[in-house]
Amino acid sequence: MHPTAGGVPDDDALMALALEEAAAAVDHGDVPVGAVAVRDGTVLAARHNERERRADPTAHAEILALADAAAVLGTWRLDGVTLVVTLEPCPMCAGALVAARVGRLVYGAADPKAGACGSLYNLCADPRLNHEVPITAGVRESDAAGQLAAFFAGRRGG
Repeated sequence: MHPTAGGVPDDDALMALALEEAAAAVDHGDVPVGAVAVRDGTVLAARHNERERRADPTAHAEILALADAAAVLGTWRLDGVTLVVTLEPCPMCAGALVAARVGRLVYGAADPKAGACGSLYNLCADPRLNHEVPITAGVRESDAAGQLAAFFAGRRGG
């Protein structure tokens, strides 16, 4: 566990960490998405997409960060944990947030093509499921969206 300096970080500071983590994904050809799991001001995990690196379709930043946080805490129940991610989670990741009983989600850019936390669906707020995850959307949205746009522009050659 890594305690944060200067007390409990706010959503903006945590998103800055997630954006740094996302940038590392580009080094191995992955889409720049970063996630940070924090509880009581302590960063439990900071991960980025590793689908290309691992040849694993489930190696999204959120899934990796949840697994690391669970290992640190010694439990799969992540109540009280806030997950901060640069891009709105997809259905797989949103389902994992609900299954892990995450305390809160913060995300940067909306994902109109695959977002499952408000854009296409909202699995985190479906009362038919066994848990609901409060969401704060749009934190450093332009930074997160810009990072993704730059990545895909580079892939298209400009």
